[in-house]
Amino acid sequence: MNDTDFSKRRTPDDYFVRSRLRFLILLMSCVVAAFAQVSSQANNPAAPISMHATHLLGFEGVRNNANGTLSIADNVLQFQKDGQPAVQVKIASVQDVFLGEESKQIGGLPMTLGKTAAPFGGGRVVSLFAHKKYDTLALEYRDASGGVHGAIFQLNKGQAEVLRNDLIAKGAHVTHRESESTKQRASEVGNENK
Repeated sequence: MNDTDFSKRRTPDDYFVRSRLRFLILLMSCVVAAFAQVSSQANNPAAPISMHATHLLGFEGVRNNANGTLSIADNVLQFQKDGQPAVQVKIASVQDVFLGEESKQIGGLPMTLGKTAAPFGGGRVVSLFAHKKYDTLALEYRDASGGVHGAIFQLNKGQAEVLRNDLIAKGAHVTHRESESTKQRASEVGNENK
């Protein structure tokens, strides 16, 4: 008698479906963990913010293009390069905060050589993927004698808005020029279409 149990046989499609299901479960658990981390940070607004930044220019005593840590603790915004004293600005003295975006080409000389060696204009395709986006944060602040100063920092994508929101929550004076400029651009586009 040839008794075969078809329920115990597995086809390659079964393995494909199971591997997809395992991947989906793993992905969902990572998403849940990320949401838990974000919500725990949002529930603790008194926690100091600290992030890696590049000081492009502006703070006295810090050289241009210096990498360090930009942090907000209590009522002070400070930038500290490794092993050097921190440069601090009181948050109440901040008059305005501006956000921007920039893109830098990465890869240096090897990437440039790779783009020129790519056949049939493939270097243009490589250039599309050889850019990294950054946020810029510009501060306008007053010193103890009332003089106006400015500083510009480069942060990873998405961090500048978090820093600006925390500065506003802790008492920085910020005008809403960004919303006005977007309204103005929208009205200009509307007028051009007429």
